[in-house]
Amino acid sequence: MDTFVPFSAAHWAALAACVLLCMGIITFRRQLRVGRRSRIAAAVIAAVLAGLETALYITYTMDGEWTVWSLPFELCTMTLWLSVIMLLTRNRILYSIVVYLGTLGALQAMLTPDLAEAFPQFRYFHFFLGHIGIIAASVYMTAVLQMRPTLRSLPIAVLTLHLLAIPGAIVNSVAGTNYMFLARKPEGGSMLDWLGPWPWYLLELEPIVWAMCAILLGIVSLIDRIGKRSKQAKSSD
Repeated sequence: MDTFVPFSAAHWAALAACVLLCMGIITFRRQLRVGRRSRIAAAVIAAVLAGLETALYITYTMDGEWTVWSLPFELCTMTLWLSVIMLLTRNRILYSIVVYLGTLGALQAMLTPDLAEAFPQFRYFHFFLGHIGIIAASVYMTAVLQMRPTLRSLPIAVLTLHLLAIPGAIVNSVAGTNYMFLARKPEGGSMLDWLGPWPWYLLELEPIVWAMCAILLGIVSLIDRIGKRSKQAKSSD
């Protein structure tokens, strides 16, 4: 069984697929708003996400792998299901949380995967398609439905992150798991390696989380400003 190698051809292919899908949503955003296309496209993304996670649960059952490590307490697992609900309900409150936590969490996972199985094994597709779907869900809500992250929702998202970490932290302390990497850094390497040892990296992550959310908000705001200036320039010609 092949082992996943970071920044191998299979890794770059997954990153390229993420970029192409998001660019496609942005490019065809106006067409996706026509008629029922908006709800159909959202339902397709939601179905893919839900289907991937359901397929994972089926493999756990078939292989007898249901353990304390199989609980849905990873950040991306929780934001995946929140993304499904967000897409189907178009809930703005969920969007204000998922656009920060889902996008940044999935992006970090895509860049530094904590993954053992390589292409073309199921876990490879589950990992990357799931994280691509989480990012695509927020891009869809932003580009097609024209929702926007706000400065007011930023602290709410950070508070939600801490609340979501509570179940995993409890299980970690009891069962020795490592949900959300609260107990130790991932063995395969990640951006956390740039920080200090446990538990200090948890404290160092606090300002980093705030900064990354602020950067995401700034990027979306900057794109909006560029778009408005472009429209104004065209209308004045």
